[in-house]
Amino acid sequence: MEQYEAIRRDHRMENLSVRQLAKKHKVHRRTVREALAAPNPPKFKIAKRGAPVLDPWRATIKEWLSADLRIPIKQRHTARWVWQRLVDEHGAVISESTVRIYVAQLRAEMSLNVAHVPIVQDHAPGDEAEADSRMANI
Repeated sequence: MEQYEAIRRDHRMENLSVRQLAKKHKVHRRTVREALAAPNPPKFKIAKRGAPVLDPWRATIKEWLSADLRIPIKQRHTARWVWQRLVDEHGAVISESTVRIYVAQLRAEMSLNVAHVPIVQDHAPGDEAEADSRMANI
């Protein structure tokens, strides 16, 4: 932000060219043009990428996890078990960490209606203090 302001100030006061401004501020000429065109630096853009390895298995994993909602908790799929089933039953070539991340995302989406309530712990001083009888003689 400050660098953009300095570039615009030098352009206005000293009437320097784009090339001279780039050399003076040690930036690319593209950066100088951006600074002169807009008051603020452009926001960082995060490229949206697909997951070519995971995409064929998304529906299968989602189906398994949604079926898990109807069975007891101890019998539900773990992320590791999902990965092992993909590799063993479907011959998927995919890393365990990729499956773990996707399973965590799915579980977070599926349990949106669960309320996370923080429990405040308030302990008064000396409420839970313990003393050893041997320490009383010291």
